[in-house]
Amino acid sequence: MELQRVKQRFGIIGNHPALNRAIDIALQVAPTDLSVLIGGESGTGKEFFPKIIHQYSSRKHGTYIAVNCGAIPEGTIDSELFGHEKGAFTGATDSRKGYFEVANGGTIFLDEVAELPLSTQVRLLRVLETGEYLRVGSSKEQKTDVRVIAATNINIIISVQENKFREDLYYRLNTVPITVPSLRDRREDIYLLFRKFASDFAEKNRMPQVNLSDEARIILSNYRWPGNIRQLKNITEQISIIEPEREIGGEKLAQYLPDYQRVKLPALYEKSINEQTFNTEREILYKILFDMKGDMHDLKQLVAEIIDKGPGGADLHDNNASIIEKLYPTSDPSEVAAVQSTGHFTTNESHNILDTEEIVEESLSLEEKEIEMIIKALEKHKGKRKYAAEELGISERTLYRKIKEHNLE
Repeated sequence: MELQRVKQRFGIIGNHPALNRAIDIALQVAPTDLSVLIGGESGTGKEFFPKIIHQYSSRKHGTYIAVNCGAIPEGTIDSELFGHEKGAFTGATDSRKGYFEVANGGTIFLDEVAELPLSTQVRLLRVLETGEYLRVGSSKEQKTDVRVIAATNINIIISVQENKFREDLYYRLNTVPITVPSLRDRREDIYLLFRKFASDFAEKNRMPQVNLSDEARIILSNYRWPGNIRQLKNITEQISIIEPEREIGGEKLAQYLPDYQRVKLPALYEKSINEQTFNTEREILYKILFDMKGDMHDLKQLVAEIIDKGPGGADLHDNNASIIEKLYPTSDPSEVAAVQSTGHFTTNESHNILDTEEIVEESLSLEEKEIEMIIKALEKHKGKRKYAAEELGISERTLYRKIKEHNLE
């Protein structure tokens, strides 16, 4: 019951187990003063969780401040967070309190914390460990009692490996991790969210609510939603204001979904497939390639049997003529007759069977196929690993490891 009350209070829609688990962790950690790191893709609703933690903590009557670290210029971020003294830098005409001083006794939410400069990360680590900090331009220590909740939409472990984020700060922030699931991982909630956004927009603008046909619902649920809930809300409002009809069909909805018809790389999808079943997502690709290799092996055995019959064999003439025609559909009758009489197929453009076997074996190299697809995905998205990983159907962390493994930097 508490879970439902939290959802109603903060306007959270959905019943997916991963979403419920994230809310449950937030409620459990709220009464403590432990630091929390919230992970998840952009647009998944990470900003709700620090509010839940603050409102269900003993600090709920204190100040709550949300800071977007990526939106503050590097030259002023220290002043914004820790304050500055008069004359500390050009334009500092007065002393100013920072967010950590204003939020004393309350909670501060650092969104996109991975965007902080390394120098600011050092200051933040000191606050987390001792509660002490210095204003910019001052040598007098200040004390603060602030609970820090941070969030990021990138893999901080990779940033640590690239020396863009301090490892000690990562472990200090990540005392209690909360992972917010992406929208494509909670497909049963997508239509519920659409109805909520459509209803809110219709009520706000005093217009009839849009509805989806059965075909449109299927398309809505099967789309990948790279922008997650933020993208779903944006598209719902677009349809509500632009479309004159209130019943939206599948074809009409597809026009609002970017890249809905684009060709995807081959993949198998089952709800039961996860990291516990396969070590990495490339196992799916391996299965497809092994199936292809098996088909090629059967084909080579068939050709070998035809050759072994020898010239003039009755079985070759009587039983395999139609097979030869299927193997070489572009051959003229004289070439088919030559195969029947000699067991060999030769033209000016083709090679013998043994050469063909070698070429097939080389083209089925799993490592080469994997490298080729990674390179194509990176080139398509101009080196942006996040989108390349989505294109390949693997995690960004797995893509980074494969780039290192194959030396594709």
